[in-house]
Amino acid sequence: MKTAAVILAAGHGTRMHSKLHKVLHPIVGKPMLWHSLNSAKQAGSQKPVVVIGHAADEVQAAIGADAADFVIQAEQHGTGHDVQQAEQALKGKVDQVLVMYGDMPLWRPATLQMVIEMQEKNDGPMTLATIEVDDPRGFGRVARKPDGSLLAIVEEAQCTPEQIAIKELNVSLYCFEASWLWDALRRVELSPKGEYYLTDTVALAVADGGTVITVSIQDHAEAIGVNTRIHLSEAEAMMRRRINHELMLSGVTLIDPDHTYIEPDVKIGQDTVIRPNTWIRGKTVIGEGCDLGPNTIITECIIGNECVVLASVLEKAVLENHVDIGPFGRLRKGAHLADHVHLGNFGEVKNSYLSPGVKMGHFSYVGDAHVGENANIGCGTITCNFDGANKNKTIIGNDAFIGSGTMLVAPLELGENSITGAGSVVTHDVPANSTVVGVPARIHQKGKNSKAT
Repeated sequence: MKTAAVILAAGHGTRMHSKLHKVLHPIVGKPMLWHSLNSAKQAGSQKPVVVIGHAADEVQAAIGADAADFVIQAEQHGTGHDVQQAEQALKGKVDQVLVMYGDMPLWRPATLQMVIEMQEKNDGPMTLATIEVDDPRGFGRVARKPDGSLLAIVEEAQCTPEQIAIKELNVSLYCFEASWLWDALRRVELSPKGEYYLTDTVALAVADGGTVITVSIQDHAEAIGVNTRIHLSEAEAMMRRRINHELMLSGVTLIDPDHTYIEPDVKIGQDTVIRPNTWIRGKTVIGEGCDLGPNTIITECIIGNECVVLASVLEKAVLENHVDIGPFGRLRKGAHLADHVHLGNFGEVKNSYLSPGVKMGHFSYVGDAHVGENANIGCGTITCNFDGANKNKTIIGNDAFIGSGTMLVAPLELGENSITGAGSVVTHDVPANSTVVGVPARIHQKGKNSKAT
């Protein structure tokens, strides 16, 4: 059977007390709505339909126009009215409609698939998920007949004292026979609150003589809905634990999972160790046998095998194999460190390639540069790459030895085996096998350098 998810995301979410639309608040680095869409797609939904209203342009821009079919709802008149907006997009195109909410980001794809499959086996018009807990969190109550069959869903605001005491809750996850749904929504009556409740379709199904199946959800955390910042923090913690759990099962060591923050697009190889208070973001790919952290932030990076990163910040950088950084290293966009590069404490690299075997001492900055193989960058070296208008290139040859405190004023090229004396300010190209010293630096000797300066 063909199934499409309808995700309801039209409301603003006033209890968040935020200028940002509720479903765009991030959970592990992704908008809340992204998680619902991702789970629906993994569960087998055709291109989902997202019903949006408030801040519609903002929601589409954040999620991506191609991620779903967006239906704009000008006015909100209850959940039944919300779902009705998807009829034109789906009528006659699918057999089943999975309905879920954009502010419930923790549904696992397997749970959604279970609800879909139960409805495929159901000769009645709908299947819904329920949980049994003491804290109702505003969910409607599941009212049953004496024989245990489903009677209706009663919204909390309309519950009698007896119904309020019911522990079985409707958690707003449904799968409908599509053709029945569109007709039933037209028969939903206006509630005392002035809204059309989707939950009233249960009573309609019972009245039609149809079978309504309930699926009991055992992992109650999946049903966490986000209405306040407190709920947001709960969902964040649960999603983070889920990601960390899967990584540990795959062979990654997390020394302290409760204080390790890894986003869903991150890939990490086996036997890598992640130490506490490390944040790994975006589409970062990390190889095997690395040792990362503690107190490290890695964003959109590619890291090879057997790398060590201690208490450092890396952003949009590439590390090949056996690279060690830190503590307090900083890699900015475009930094590329080849095999066996060492970057000492308080070293910074931006938009530069450090060839295999480069040693870059502490308190140095290399920007817009190409550093040759086995070059040594002494403590306090600075590439002066910006002249106020342009970023200029520095080229350092293989086996060059840059003395401590050297200023390299770009554009500049230093040849192979060249040496700069400590404290030099180099403003002109340096030939291969030459030594320069002074301010400004001048050639001290030509010929084969011994590097014994």
